[in-house]
Amino acid sequence: MSLSIRNQLPGTVTAVTPGEAMATVRVRLSGGRHLTAAITREAADDLGLSPGAAVRALVKSTEISLATGRADGLSIRNRLPGTVTRLVLGEVMAVAHVAIEDADLTAVITREAAEELGLFVGSDVIALVKSTEVALASA
Repeated sequence: MSLSIRNQLPGTVTAVTPGEAMATVRVRLSGGRHLTAAITREAADDLGLSPGAAVRALVKSTEISLATGRADGLSIRNRLPGTVTRLVLGEVMAVAHVAIEDADLTAVITREAAEELGLFVGSDVIALVKSTEVALASA
């Protein structure tokens, strides 16, 4: 199945915590980092998610924020350190390609934010993703 979502990270479920309506799913990415996805409990059941299940974590490029320093005092669970490998500055928006361990992410942020962060190819960044913005697909 083809998707327009650029960020498709393969991984393995390490834990599923079901709640009344939602479930949190912990996914170990192939490089060893972890992501947390908050999905509906029904979706977790439909996908048959349990530890050991192979999945793809899907994150829209517009749902990734970037930080150039420590990201303390935030509720965001997913913090993936990486390096900017390509940066395209448009009139209004910017596209940053970020290498994280053995995967690549695409982040779309405003040009103003990219300039304020002083981003350049080679910048060390932390990609931030709310767990509610991580979708899962069976691998």
